[in-house]
Amino acid sequence: MPEYGYFLSCEQYGPAELIEQARMAEQAGFQALWISDHFHPWNDAQGQSPFVWSVIGALSEAVSLPVGTAVTCPTVRTHPAVVAQAAATSAVMSPGEFRLGVGTGEALNEHIVGAHWPPAHVRLEMLEESIQVMRRLFSGEEVNHHGTHYTVENARLYTVPDEPVPIDISGFGPAATKLAARVGDGYITMMPEAPMVEQYRKGGGGGKPVSGGTKVCYGTDRDACVRTVHRLWANEQLPGELGQVLPSPKHFEQAQTLVTEDMVRKNRVCGDDVDEHVAELRRFADAGFDRIYVNQIGPDLRGFFDFYRTKVLPQLQQAG
Repeated sequence: MPEYGYFLSCEQYGPAELIEQARMAEQAGFQALWISDHFHPWNDAQGQSPFVWSVIGALSEAVSLPVGTAVTCPTVRTHPAVVAQAAATSAVMSPGEFRLGVGTGEALNEHIVGAHWPPAHVRLEMLEESIQVMRRLFSGEEVNHHGTHYTVENARLYTVPDEPVPIDISGFGPAATKLAARVGDGYITMMPEAPMVEQYRKGGGGGKPVSGGTKVCYGTDRDACVRTVHRLWANEQLPGELGQVLPSPKHFEQAQTLVTEDMVRKNRVCGDDVDEHVAELRRFADAGFDRIYVNQIGPDLRGFFDFYRTKVLPQLQQAG
C-alpha cells in the first residue's frame, strides 16, 4: 500500500507556518513530508521563499516523520559539494529517513547568480555529475574531482550519516526518467502516468521507490477555492518548458494571464467532496506510486487536516 505524505510549500508559507503544518500533518496521520527548495516563489502572490535547509533543521526537532526535498537543484545556484554537506547534516539530524530529491531546476531560481542557464541536455549532464560528487562526499572520504562542470579539491564531509543519503531524481520526460532509472535511488514525477513509472522500473529502477505529489484546495465553497488556486498557483497550468525557462516571478505573472478559472476548475481538486480528493490520490496509487504527497493551497489548514484525518486518509488506507 502506498504511503501518504504532506507537501510543504516554501513558496507560499514562512518558516513558522511550515513547522506548524508539519506538526498538524503528523497528528493527522500523514506518514512523510516533502518540502520544496526555491529561491523565489513562482509569483508575488505566493509571497514566501525561506531557506529550505534552515527549515529542515527545525523540522528535525518538531516532528518524527521522514523528510525529503522536492526538489533541490544542485547544479548552478548551489555547488553540489555544499548541497552534499547540507543533505548529510539534515540526515544526521532527522529522526526519520531523510531523502535528497534533486532535479535540473528552473531559471527562476538558478540564474540569480549570473550564470548562463544551459539547455536541458546540458542540465542533465550537470545533474549526473553533481550526483557523482555528492555520493563520493557522503562516504566521508576526501574528494578531489575535476570534471566537465565541477571542480572539488581536498573536500571531506566530517559529519555524515551512517548510510549515504538516498538521492531521488525528478523526471518529467523520457531523458530525465532514463537518468533517474540509471543512477537514482528513487524517482520523482508529478503526473500520475503509469507509462513513466513503467519506463523507470524497466530502465533500472526495479524496486526503488517512486514518489509523486499533487496540490488541492480544500474548502466548503468550491468557487472560492477555484479563485484561490487561480490567484496563487495558476503557474501550474502553463504548458511546455515555460516553468524551466522564465527567469522571474513577474514573467510568470505575465504568462499566468493566459490561464483561466475554468482551466483551474478542470485540472485541480477544489472543495470538500471526499470522493474527488480520494480519487485524485488514487490516480497515483493506480499508476504504481509508492509515496504520494498532497499540499493544501487554501487558507483553511485546520479544516484540511481534519478532513484528511477523518475522511480521506481512512478511505485511502482501506483501499490498500
